[in-house]
Amino acid sequence: MATKKRVSTAKRSIRKAPGTGGSGKFYRIEVRPKSSFVSFRTQDVGGKGGLERLAGKRSSGSWATVAWLVDKKHARVSQSGELMIIDANERASLKKALRGKILRVKANLFKAHPARNVPEIAKPTPAMKRARNSNIKKAQAARKRR
Repeated sequence: MATKKRVSTAKRSIRKAPGTGGSGKFYRIEVRPKSSFVSFRTQDVGGKGGLERLAGKRSSGSWATVAWLVDKKHARVSQSGELMIIDANERASLKKALRGKILRVKANLFKAHPARNVPEIAKPTPAMKRARNSNIKKAQAARKRR
């Protein structure tokens, strides 16, 4: 018995990855790889819309910025592929959070470096230890006052 091959007449459309189509309301500036996070949350920075922070939770429980979303009305792309922020408040916020140029990867996706990047292996830092100890002392003092 010869088997017949099935030929599909309907074309299957392959789903595009987010941000690669060119349409959409935001430019996405990736700061850290998405693969090192287990859950995500977006936060409006400043007023509603305009600039949003995509925060990610690591498996250790710490939170960090994964990406920034900039409204297309508040930014433009230069000829060299660099994202230029038009709005002064948003530019100031991003300048504190990012260092170096914001360069295009493809379509609406851009790459940038975080302003400070402490690897998880180096945590807790000495400053974090000092802060934790002082907070413990404050809590103990408050309990004694009761």
